[in-house]
Amino acid sequence: MQNYLIGAYDKYIDMGVDGFRVDTAVHIPRTTWNRRFLPAIQERVTQRFGAEAARNFFVFGEVAAFVNDKWNRGSVNHSAQFYTWKERKEYDADDAKAALEMYDYEQQLGTGNQPTSTNAFLQGNSYHTPDHSKFSGMNVIDMRMHMNFGDAHNAFSNGKDSDDSYNDATFNVVYVDSHDYGPNKSSERYTGGTDAWAENMSLMWTFRGIPTLYYGSEIEFQAGKKIDCGPGCPLATTGRAYYGDHLAGDVTAADFSKVASADGAVATTLDKPLVKHVQRLNQIRRAIPALQMGQYSTEGISGGMAFKRRYTSGSTDSFALVAVTDGATFTGIPDGRYVDAVTGDVRQVTGGTLTVAAPGKGNLRVYVLNGSGRIGTEGPYLK
Repeated sequence: MQNYLIGAYDKYIDMGVDGFRVDTAVHIPRTTWNRRFLPAIQERVTQRFGAEAARNFFVFGEVAAFVNDKWNRGSVNHSAQFYTWKERKEYDADDAKAALEMYDYEQQLGTGNQPTSTNAFLQGNSYHTPDHSKFSGMNVIDMRMHMNFGDAHNAFSNGKDSDDSYNDATFNVVYVDSHDYGPNKSSERYTGGTDAWAENMSLMWTFRGIPTLYYGSEIEFQAGKKIDCGPGCPLATTGRAYYGDHLAGDVTAADFSKVASADGAVATTLDKPLVKHVQRLNQIRRAIPALQMGQYSTEGISGGMAFKRRYTSGSTDSFALVAVTDGATFTGIPDGRYVDAVTGDVRQVTGGTLTVAAPGKGNLRVYVLNGSGRIGTEGPYLK
């Protein structure tokens, strides 16, 4: 079976895919991922496309921990963050025996003796080179944020609480709902409403991690519908219904996330408020490296969903202060000229403190040190 699966991976790698989402990764022991599948993937990508492509090949697993806590019912072996780490000792050469040895060893050590990382966190206001020497090669879906996304503030709080237990939480794949479940393992597609969706998106597009949107959520497609009822009902009545009708027509793009013209059903889709919201969020995220790749901190910050992020590499030094929905005060920050990417507002900080008034639910402020100005045009939420 291992050879069959590795062969399947090889075929897709040969086609030129950029990565894999591994379904139900938790059903294979970490030892087997670490000694068999992940090295095989790296080897194949290196052979075909070189070492740089292998370093950038993105593998993330679904380790389905449907709990609201940091660890999955106290079991480290069944928790998402556990799969981001290499093994820390040698086990039997036989895979089956190794899996049992690893399970018993790690379970005995328990949650309090698992490795921790500062890879996602700023050191004060400074970015530091992450240490991936103990990284397994597999990133994961952020199940804890997903489970707690009934409310964005709750998702944010829970995400922060777990981040030291991942090898690098900046690579967590973050979503609200999926083809399986909504938040709190709901069997229906998300029904929080348009304002809540805007807030969720504003958080996901600026906080650490990789924002992921289930198809159709940008128009609240099939909101409240049962996601899957097997053969018991028509597919068209479920959360997995066909979405293509909403994309019929022609679109001309003027630039990244900018529509020059559209006709047919897709024109109606593109006119929806959340579509416009995510278009501008994409523009802002793309223009600010700190939002794409930066580490973060909440040190010296008061407010609800507020944080600072920084990314430094070569000639790039990107530092941003983010406030989602709520007001915030940032203290101990570098002095200088800060420009809000949403409104274009300019603040000259001389005493290490910047205060932001509450922008409103779903709205956002992103004050960038030495920023170039407002990014994109005012929309229904980003204004």
